[in-house]
Amino acid sequence: MKAFRNVITGMLIVCLVMIQVPMAWAQGCDDGPQVTAQAAILIEASTGRVIWEKNADEEHYPASTTKMMTGILGLENIGPRTEVFISPHASGTEDCFLDIRAGERMTAEELITGMLMVSDNGAAVAVAEQVDGSVPAFANRMNAKAKELGMENTHFENPNGLPNPNHHSTVRDMAKLAKYAMENPKFREIVGTKNRRIQWAFPANKQLQVENTNKLLGNYKGMTGIKTGWTSAAGGCLAASAKRNGVELIVVLMKTPTPDDRFRDAEKILDYGFSHVTMVKGISKDRVAQNVWVKNGKQASTTAHLVSDIDYPLINNESPEKYSVSYDIPRVVSAPVKEGEIIGKAVIKYDGKSVGSVDIAAGKVNKGASIGSWLVGVFEGLLVRL
Repeated sequence: MKAFRNVITGMLIVCLVMIQVPMAWAQGCDDGPQVTAQAAILIEASTGRVIWEKNADEEHYPASTTKMMTGILGLENIGPRTEVFISPHASGTEDCFLDIRAGERMTAEELITGMLMVSDNGAAVAVAEQVDGSVPAFANRMNAKAKELGMENTHFENPNGLPNPNHHSTVRDMAKLAKYAMENPKFREIVGTKNRRIQWAFPANKQLQVENTNKLLGNYKGMTGIKTGWTSAAGGCLAASAKRNGVELIVVLMKTPTPDDRFRDAEKILDYGFSHVTMVKGISKDRVAQNVWVKNGKQASTTAHLVSDIDYPLINNESPEKYSVSYDIPRVVSAPVKEGEIIGKAVIKYDGKSVGSVDIAAGKVNKGASIGSWLVGVFEGLLVRL
């Protein structure tokens, strides 16, 4: 009898184990994609809403994904036809895949394009020197921009991502940078280009056919960018974006064991995202226009507007009714105000929790004098409290 009870008990244990194993496996599947990267994050591109993450605030070397910052700052601060001089410092930098030589010149557009496509470290130095005269000065600009973008755990020491103990970031921060950079049409065009011929300004007959280091371009459906990174210290790094059926996703990952692992991981994460996210129409940018008072200007006000429509990402059939939007806009700004200058944000909330934002830009106001603008300055305190 005792032996019979032991057999029955053993059979029950086996059955329970068999039941628990698939349950545990299913729970593991719910946790998201299984990847080799030590840190990874997936966001919806228009709002920045986080879809999935793994160790998103863990600090790592970003390697050449750093060049996203260098590229966007170069595009924002150098005219595309400006000829950039290649210094001995730039040409002597490790890993110059464009074969740039001291004394040569390239237009900013060709230089930045080549830098982003083939991840040329010397080209990044040349961009830094053109914008601010030196790498340390440009690094200060990079860090100021990082602070502006809310990159709280990032510090840049150079424009190319070569290893430095004080050069670090997180996938959450780099996703914020990738989102911002991809809102620039020229940046988006460059990082979405698979093959291109790069032309020198001097010598005029020098050209180079280049291929983007992002192997997912042309090989993963809907791929739109963005930037690779690899050093032995950083491991494999990648920022990749893809768009399908009106949904654009950005994945950033760091510290994969091999260069190829970063691409395999990105595919898994993007596949996961596209199977879990849909978009619904929210607010048209044409419907949001708010007056902002201007002091020290030739006119007393300007109009603030959304830079893009707000569409709501729904994860696993969420309810769009739980979305809300609030506007963080100053009542008074000071001239001069550039056309399209970002002065605020539309904060997007789901079920009361902030999940993303869309920038709010202003119309142009020149610095100068007008009675209305003078009155704005006089009554600024009152206007702010209204």
